[in-house]
Amino acid sequence: MDDELLTIGAFAARARLSAKALRLYDRLGLLVPAHVDEATGYRYYRTGQIERARLVALLRQLDMPLATVAEVVAAEGTEAVGALTAYWAGVEARVAGQRTLVDYLRGRLSGRNSEMYGKFVVETVDVPEQVLITETRHTLVTELPAWIGASLGRLEEAARVCGGVAAAPFVVYHSEVSMESDGPAEACVPVADEAAARAWAEERGRAWETKVRVEPARRLACTRITKAQVAHPQIMAAFEAVEEWIAAEGLTPDGPCREVYFADWDAAGPEDPVCDVAFPVR
Repeated sequence: MDDELLTIGAFAARARLSAKALRLYDRLGLLVPAHVDEATGYRYYRTGQIERARLVALLRQLDMPLATVAEVVAAEGTEAVGALTAYWAGVEARVAGQRTLVDYLRGRLSGRNSEMYGKFVVETVDVPEQVLITETRHTLVTELPAWIGASLGRLEEAARVCGGVAAAPFVVYHSEVSMESDGPAEACVPVADEAAARAWAEERGRAWETKVRVEPARRLACTRITKAQVAHPQIMAAFEAVEEWIAAEGLTPDGPCREVYFADWDAAGPEDPVCDVAFPVR
């Protein structure tokens, strides 16, 4: 019967949880006893709470943080499924990133750089002259992903009054961005209307170090990478592979390196191609 009261020991055995875990879940409000004896402090649970206890235990087997467990068990139906799905998508993205990092580190530690670089297919593409609206910032690598997403979002929004986005957005690295070096980096969105873009830049002023510039036609040596490979430092293997290919082909770098983001970042999975790592060459 659901109304039957069980001691913490009996309930722990039925729910396949330890008494220690039950006390923790009580403190966190995840699984509160049905009754606490005021004189002894003994906790008692109803048999109807067993299902919730087992759900908590199963979610913890996914290494789910307790705060997320609380969110899932408090939700119902499709909302609970959505919370679980969102958590697991984050786990898969993290594991994919760690997998590519392990591959990168194996190459580094073994000295098999050529083998590591051989995983990247490098080719050249010709890009026509482009009118760009840009935002520049000095940033360390730890702040870089958040800034790229925010700055490109701002520029793509602004492109609506500049004739629309005319080609894939990209980020140019005018100097090294690392834990010690802060660039600067330049977020760039190609737009269709130069006059409208210059009017936008003049009105916007210097709030985000924005400007309009015309990028000359270029030939790019580039390699395509997945969302998981974009993370630092594994993305460095892609940059190094392109540099090695350029040298082997007898080409000369002709400007700062860049990342060209051609896919919907939020919709992409860890193994989906999202970015071209590129160097202008001549």
